[in-house]
Amino acid sequence: MFDNLFSAIENWMRELLTGMVDSNLETMFTDVNEKTGEIATQVGQTPQGWNSSIYSLVHNLSNSVIVPIAGIIITFVLCYELITMLTERNNLHDVDTWMFFKYFIKMWVAVYLVSNTWTITMAVFDLGQSVVNSAAGVISTDTAIDISETITQMDATMATMGLGELLILVLETLIVSFCMKIMSVLITVILYGRMIEIYLYTSIAPIPFATMSNREWGQMGTNYFRGLFALAFQAFLMMVCVGIYAVLVSTMSVSDNLHSALFGIAAYTVILCFTLMKTGSLSKSIFNAH
Repeated sequence: MFDNLFSAIENWMRELLTGMVDSNLETMFTDVNEKTGEIATQVGQTPQGWNSSIYSLVHNLSNSVIVPIAGIIITFVLCYELITMLTERNNLHDVDTWMFFKYFIKMWVAVYLVSNTWTITMAVFDLGQSVVNSAAGVISTDTAIDISETITQMDATMATMGLGELLILVLETLIVSFCMKIMSVLITVILYGRMIEIYLYTSIAPIPFATMSNREWGQMGTNYFRGLFALAFQAFLMMVCVGIYAVLVSTMSVSDNLHSALFGIAAYTVILCFTLMKTGSLSKSIFNAH
């Protein structure tokens, strides 16, 4: 009688623990597959395509608030340019008609840059999108891990395990599943953070563009332009990270050793998050933006 009772309790515990493991595995790999799959889609979008409402807000703020300030800066820069040009010519003692022609060319370039700042800025991100789309044809972005067959095989393996080993496996899957949820949140923060940084960066674009025609002040605009390219090509570096992650997870067999596979995938996901965070500073160092 007691043997049947203990056997029934053991079977109930075994079914409970096995169900918890299966549930944890399904939830864990679903979260990972969704978030890693979003990376390639998110980084390949332009600011206008990512969120049209935010794009319109930033565009209107730039035109209505920043462009007038840029106009004041252009006036100051052009006056400074004219004074510098005249003093370099020995206070008009060495007058050359060509220098005034060159000055009017600089004036036209300065006004043109500020007037077309938004078009030029978006063109940089269109270029970045083109590079990402081209890379998508070469880099494998299939990061999905098929867990359905593995769970079936694991059910047969768990049927031979003791209750203690099953309990340890439940704890492992709980810990890894919780870590995966944290990694999923971090991936979302990285992707959204980059896009918000792009909106913030482009919103003030007319001011550095207004300085580009001057030799001394032009360093501000030049550095801004390098930072713009760094943000655009950061998407390409993110695509490379996804491609490397896809290669790593494709060579992993979950059914061979579940314990090592669980922590291996968790380690790969941590590495993915770490490298995604590093792409910003790496891209800026490549383009010498600071």
